[in-house]
Amino acid sequence: MISPKDRFLTVYGRKPVLEALDDAALEVDKVILAETVRGPNAAEIQRAAKAAGVPVQRASAHRVKVLAGNGKQDQGVLADVVAPRMRSLQAALSGGRPPSRVLLLDGITTPANVGMILRTATAAGLDGVVVPRRGVAALDPMVVKASAGVAFRAPVLRCGSAREAAEMLTEAGYGLYALGASARSSVFDVELPQRAAFVLGGETNGVGAEVGELVTEWVSIPMPGEVESLNVSAAAAVLSFELVRRAASPGNP
Repeated sequence: MISPKDRFLTVYGRKPVLEALDDAALEVDKVILAETVRGPNAAEIQRAAKAAGVPVQRASAHRVKVLAGNGKQDQGVLADVVAPRMRSLQAALSGGRPPSRVLLLDGITTPANVGMILRTATAAGLDGVVVPRRGVAALDPMVVKASAGVAFRAPVLRCGSAREAAEMLTEAGYGLYALGASARSSVFDVELPQRAAFVLGGETNGVGAEVGELVTEWVSIPMPGEVESLNVSAAAAVLSFELVRRAASPGNP
């Protein structure tokens, strides 16, 4: 059975829901409106949903808060938006054409970073970005905003935790490469197997120990200037487009 969390991105709040309903490029599965929302605000959402052919369900305010995961900003309304390229990591690995290059997010808790990584990876044509449900910022309107809307069509792969993902990828024959500032190997020189996953660690602590012990090799981004490290979304951009360069250059590992 496919979890709804592996099919939809949930947006909450009056304005994000209305924007999703008004966007002809998006498929909204349903709108859930708290029973406490009445008057002009409820009418506006119901009109927009009707115009888009989207069903509206009523639920308790508590239920909406639980589903949104953000009780302070949901404003009593949420929408489940179909994310056509989002699926479980297990489904991706067991399919006929498993992804060859994926990013694995480990402990990245700033929504802006997650959103920008999704935008960059999608622009670079990567096969997947593993976004665990635990330990990483939730895929909410802040992530969608940071991605400039690209999050809806990003190749998101879901699983429980980064450790679970690392184990699944290793068992499936992937080399696991983690970005670390002190690593001797460079992202520009390391030889890669046919299937490789790249771990991007959290803003403060980097790659966690649970994932680190499964890493095949640590790699760094050479920085001749006097800067210790890059923001994780900037590092993801360098890595993603190095993979683009390799794919475009015959004979590159």
